[in-house]
Amino acid sequence: MESINNIDFLSLADTAISLSTAFVLGGLIGVERQYRQRTAGLRTNILVAVGAAIFVDAANRLVGHEGAVHVMAYVVSGIGFLGAGVIMREEGNIRGINTAATLWGSAAVGVCAGADLILEAVLATCFVLAANTLLRPVVNLINRQPLDTESVEVTNSVYIITPKHSQKIALKQFIETLELAGYQTQDIEVHQFGVDDVEIQAVLTATAVNGDQMDALIADIASLDYVSQAFWSPSTTD
Repeated sequence: MESINNIDFLSLADTAISLSTAFVLGGLIGVERQYRQRTAGLRTNILVAVGAAIFVDAANRLVGHEGAVHVMAYVVSGIGFLGAGVIMREEGNIRGINTAATLWGSAAVGVCAGADLILEAVLATCFVLAANTLLRPVVNLINRQPLDTESVEVTNSVYIITPKHSQKIALKQFIETLELAGYQTQDIEVHQFGVDDVEIQAVLTATAVNGDQMDALIADIASLDYVSQAFWSPSTTD
């Protein structure tokens, strides 16, 4: 009977407006992401916006504005787990951060829609779309400029591929060879590589290396026992 008592057609109409707003505005953000073939596209952004709107609208209806504010805080923190799922690491480079940030923006749009802040939701959508579209030429222009190596921090990583059964001894030889060449490591990561091999990544503390010397070092590492492949890769960081 409680469910029947909770039926309020006026409140239901208000919820429909909130969810429709979240659906449309989340869809606008998602279309831009889908067009650029990003990991989180049309459906994901719509679901994030509508989901956030549902939580906030329900809290607003059940316990009022104070409860809605608490739910907003949980949405802000909870969306981080979803964003982490679209961030990928490929050979020392991080991809998907912009997509994760866009999902965060979609959640914010949904929160505004769920809280009946329709105009604010529209304005937020405009800013998210502007960041992903209008700023793109600016980013491309900056990226085309000559690289100022003194102003950019570079992370250099050295990789080896080795069989699983010889991972420990290969890692020991790998680190010893790097240290003998004067390169200290700040991080070591091991990743699955195929069925029988692993990839060992050593992140160097040095932010500047000599390319020719590093190529010669890679040749020495590749000649080690149990090392089937060796290569290095620099990547810029914030």
